Amino acid sequence: MKKNKEVYLDNASTTRIDQKVLREMLPYLSEKYGNPSSLHYQGRVARNAIEKSRETVASILGSEKDEIIFTSGGTESDNLAILGIAEAYKNKGKHIIVSNIEHKAVLEACKKLEKDGFEITYLDVDKNGMISLEQLRNSMRKDTILVSVMYANNEIGTIEPIKKISKIIKGSKISNPVFHTDACQAVQFLPVNVKNLGVDAMTISASKIYGPKGVGILYLRYGVNIEPVIIGGGQERNKRSGTENIVSIVGIAKALKISENKKNIEKNRLAKLCDYFLSKIKKEIKGVSINGGIKNRLPNNINISIDNVEGESLVLTLDSKGIYCSTGSACSSTEIKPSYVLTNIGVSAEKSHCSIRFSLGRYNKKSDIDYTVKCLVECVNKLRNISTTK
Repeated sequence: MKKNKEVYLDNASTTRIDQKVLREMLPYLSEKYGNPSSLHYQGRVARNAIEKSRETVASILGSEKDEIIFTSGGTESDNLAILGIAEAYKNKGKHIIVSNIEHKAVLEACKKLEKDGFEITYLDVDKNGMISLEQLRNSMRKDTILVSVMYANNEIGTIEPIKKISKIIKGSKISNPVFHTDACQAVQFLPVNVKNLGVDAMTISASKIYGPKGVGILYLRYGVNIEPVIIGGGQERNKRSGTENIVSIVGIAKALKISENKKNIEKNRLAKLCDYFLSKIKKEIKGVSINGGIKNRLPNNINISIDNVEGESLVLTLDSKGIYCSTGSACSSTEIKPSYVLTNIGVSAEKSHCSIRFSLGRYNKKSDIDYTVKCLVECVNKLRNISTTK
């Protein structure tokens, strides 16, 4: 049986590791295997690799190298930022502001803090996924210790005005909270100089930039206090204990460097490819609506709802043809809930259940899009026919 062509369009979920990144990592899986806390030669080699990687990351972010903390990924970095900063500043106040479409790593951390007596203000977003700067300004209080707004949304690709948000926070005469942003989706397409953005803390994940899974970065500006979430050996300047994952740290530094070098070319290429993809979908399929705005959006993100087609059924049908994408609905063992992101931008439950997300990446070509649209039309027609004959 002939194998289907495979087209991976779920790059917002995770990316394929770049071969240059893999080659950089391989020696630290076999030859250079020391514990970086050891004093002997192998330990010094490992420590040197980590510090060189830290310098590489710092140079790209425009930070000092000691402001870089390596973690196990975006989730841990978000958790450390929210929980760690809240704990460090709880004597000054217990009020935190976040948007209502943050990643679950932020929202679930906030839910935990609510149980511990913190008060969370959840900023509303408009139909495009943009927060209200006026609501942010009006939400600031004397006891506000932390604001967290993601740079770009993982489901609908909305890009928030981080510089403007920072100006409101830093210009406030009411309080002086720490400003954190989750930049996991943004880092490969948008400027990430932390000083220019005006952020105090930033989350980055390697798995979104063609690096290894299970490693992330938390940038933390000098002077910002934080309580560790993981304690023990005192690694990462007592901010994150545990023997460092050298091979993955080397990988994320290399991946970030490659991503930065390719940023403008990939941004323009994928924007054109997405425009082509969306125009073909609209031309070939009736009843398609775009979820989120068009202007302030990541260049690789297409989130749409297709009338009378259940999103998960479509994902699985496309999967049978070798096309890999995702849906905006989160499955649980007992029910299928509408995506909270889509709900918060005003998409109905019915439309949300009909949603599907394509996120293009470095290895996608025009031929991938042509094949996907061809299969998408076939799958939509098939599923619509099934629904009408029930």
